[in-house]
Amino acid sequence: MTADSTARRMAPATERNREPILAVLRDVLPRSGTVLEIASGTGQHAVHFAAALPGVTWQPSDPDATHRESIDAWIEYAQVANVRPPLDIDVRREPWGVDAVDAIVGINLVHIAPWAVAEALFAGAGKRLAPGGVLYLYGPYRRDGAHTAPSNEAFDRQLRAADSEWGVRDMEAVIALGAANGLTCDAPIPMPANNFSLVFRKQG
Repeated sequence: MTADSTARRMAPATERNREPILAVLRDVLPRSGTVLEIASGTGQHAVHFAAALPGVTWQPSDPDATHRESIDAWIEYAQVANVRPPLDIDVRREPWGVDAVDAIVGINLVHIAPWAVAEALFAGAGKRLAPGGVLYLYGPYRRDGAHTAPSNEAFDRQLRAADSEWGVRDMEAVIALGAANGLTCDAPIPMPANNFSLVFRKQG
């Protein structure tokens, strides 16, 4: 079936952040194996990262049907062989439709979702990652109880106005959630536009 080209959505932020994120992923992801992306959104990241990391199989997912249509359209447009069709995954709902994976990626996820999503994400990662497996998260965070920039504070207000369960998370709380599920966080990596990369590794 040919994907509808009009379904291919564009997110400007993805165009801006994909290269800095890719630079980190090159260092932390395995050279081969399956990488599960949670909440893939438009699909722009999926095809860009898969093209740049040909040794891995990229498995996108999103609970939103419109997003999955966009991901399919991007896969067809980019003609990248190592991207699978998107899965309908809401991390709060088991089974996910995929079991053991080598890495899990979540970009701009935990702040645009209820905290229960972060809890389910880490619980699912703890079950599916083998020892040494990686969970990568990207986005804004509070540190030591404070926002790291006025723009993040304004963004946090915007998120909470849209949904009272959303919001910029405390980095320490996210790291603690990882530890509770057998995932240890590397030193946070500062990223452009007051974001951070958090790299969690499954302990043996």
